[in-house]
Parts: sequence; C-alpha cells; structure tokens
Amino acid sequence: MKLNKVYLGNCIDLMKSFPEKSVDLIFADPPFNIGIKYDRYQDNLTYDQYYDWSQLWMEEAYRTLKDKGSIYVAIGDEFAAEINILLKKLGFYYRNWIIWYYTFGQNQRKKFNRSHTHIMYFTKNKENFTFNNDEIRVPSARQLVYNDKRANPKGKVPDDVWQFSRVCGTFKERFKNHPCQMPELLLERIIQVSSNTDDLVLDPFGGTGTTAAVAKKLARHYITMDVSEEYYNLILNRLDSNEKGLKQAVSHNEEVQINLFNV
Repeated sequence: MKLNKVYLGNCIDLMKSFPEKSVDLIFADPPFNIGIKYDRYQDNLTYDQYYDWSQLWMEEAYRTLKDKGSIYVAIGDEFAAEINILLKKLGFYYRNWIIWYYTFGQNQRKKFNRSHTHIMYFTKNKENFTFNNDEIRVPSARQLVYNDKRANPKGKVPDDVWQFSRVCGTFKERFKNHPCQMPELLLERIIQVSSNTDDLVLDPFGGTGTTAAVAKKLARHYITMDVSEEYYNLILNRLDSNEKGLKQAVSHNEEVQINLFNV
C-alpha cells in the first residue's frame, strides 16, 4: 500500500491487499444503484446483488480502519436503511445520520424533488475516536441573534443537517463526464473533524477525486481508486493541476514579498 496514490481497479480487490488497521478515515460515496450512467460500472444490480456487494466492500473498510478511525458513507434514499444496518452488523458504532441538504434539487414530474443525500457517520470504537470539534464550529444563533454571553465565542458544532450546494454543471469546480461530484466544502468538514495532519484518508470510490484533493490540501495522506480508466485519469490530472496551482501561488507570494522588501 503506497500513500498518496490513485489506484485503477476494483475497490474490494485493492482493499484486500491493504494492511489491517492502516487507515484513519474512510469516506465512501458508492454507486446508489438507481441506474446512474457511469463510465464502467453498471448501476442496476438486483436488490440482493447490491446488498451483498455493499457488505463485501464495507467488510474490507472495517478491516483496514484503525481502532480510532471513522467512516462516512454517502447514500441515497433507496438503500440508506440497509447501509445503516450493514454498518451496525459489521461492528461499527453509530454516531450520526447526517442529511446533506442541497439547493438545485433534481426536478421530478411524479414525485417531490429530491434535494438531499444521506451520510452515515460511524466509528470503529464507541468511545475513543478523532473528533476535532473546534475545527468545524459555525456561528450560533445565540451569538448572531440573541447576543447571549453564554454562547461559546468559537461558535457551535454544526447540526446534523448540512447545507452545501451540489456541484452543478455551470460551477467552476465542476468536472465534466462524471454524473456525481462531491463539493469540496463538504469533504473539508469531514476530513477536518475526523482526521489529523498526516493521517491517512481512504476513498474506495474515487470518482472525480474530491476526497483525495481535499485531503492533500489539508496535509493528510490519501489513497483513492476507481474501476474506470477515464475517472482514474481525471483524478490524476486534478491532483496534478492542484499541485501546479499551489506551486504557482507560492511562487507568486514569494515574488510579491521580494518586491515589497525591495520597496
């Protein structure tokens, strides 16, 4: 297992080769089994096939996660309950059933528009796990509305309903040719609260590489993978572009500092 690497291949096979208890944080955004058109993966398994496949990759997630580690699984309405139960059966401890509420819901004609995704948050140990609450605090109503002196000046830990916009097609952050892309701000919250500098973050379903990109930005190690060669190359290009952009920014800042010094 190499750190800061993107793998091409099946996540179950790849994770089987990883050492036991080697990962600090897992974020997984698996296919929802609702017929989404991916490059390689067929998102239309039978109920039993999808359930069994979910159990297989989550068994490897449990094996590779450290005792103090955490796992977050994003999932749609159709299998949210099953994923919750599977995580409990495998020995994970329930922390939160997070609702990611997003604007720009998907328009429907015969049912209400869908404007949320479920995120299951579990830990491997019931009491001993990483949770850096000061890293993710947000202003509270006590501070902003009521001017309550009892309010924590650092703000409050966010509620379990998170509002982040979907990464829509017109957004600069958006990468083409992939139907599902997680927003960086959402991953920043998860990685900041449930890992520390130099920890290892694993994403078994790389997609557009958001988890790896954010982990790298936050000085964490990362491992991610995808069965699609197209998505694999997309992730590599994204990480390479981010690296070049960071170097250019550092170079620019150094040049500005030199010019100011000369003045």
